[in-house]
Amino acid sequence: MLESALVVELLKLLAAGMLLVSFAMLATRRIQRLISLFAWQGAILFLSTLLVAHDAGLTELYFSAALTLALKVVALPLILHKLVRRLDAQQDSERLVHIPATMLAGLVLVILAFGLAQPISQLATTILRHTIGVALAVILLSFLMMITRRKAVSQVIGFLAMENGLFFAATSATYGMPMVIELGIALDLLVAVYILGIFFFQIREQFDSLDLHHMESLKEE
Repeated sequence: MLESALVVELLKLLAAGMLLVSFAMLATRRIQRLISLFAWQGAILFLSTLLVAHDAGLTELYFSAALTLALKVVALPLILHKLVRRLDAQQDSERLVHIPATMLAGLVLVILAFGLAQPISQLATTILRHTIGVALAVILLSFLMMITRRKAVSQVIGFLAMENGLFFAATSATYGMPMVIELGIALDLLVAVYILGIFFFQIREQFDSLDLHHMESLKEE
């Protein structure tokens, strides 16, 4: 069995990897690459959950890890890749904020996240308590990605990445959520992606673009 100290160091390494992937998602222009980075984020989340389950001896966390692997590493990326190919929306160069300014804002959010997480970390008793700041930073960076992109697909990926951060935060603070809640969230995510896929096709058919600023034309004068 792995020593707890080694597990903690590995978890810190995985948390750092998740944070780096979040910054890469914030900087990338191509939607296909964005989906691949989302899959890598899911893989890191899977490995961290697996390590926590192994160290804490919690059987339900093994099921959570398996669900993460099936949904966020395999199913959702495949669905999104297929959707993007059908929409012919591989490029996402249109942004509300330039990349340097976005990355600077991301650094500020990371500092804010670690400041907010410090008192929470002192109250938590899990082996992941030192990574709560990373989890909050991932959530804030994903939100920043959502509000700085114009295309609907990019915003949906940002929403899914935010859910990854929420799951990582739950695992960091309380060893995860009950399995019933996780299954419900997983089902909601799948249904949401399918519904949003239909919504994307409607936007594309109406405006010949996935840029959401075209929706402003539907506002009442």
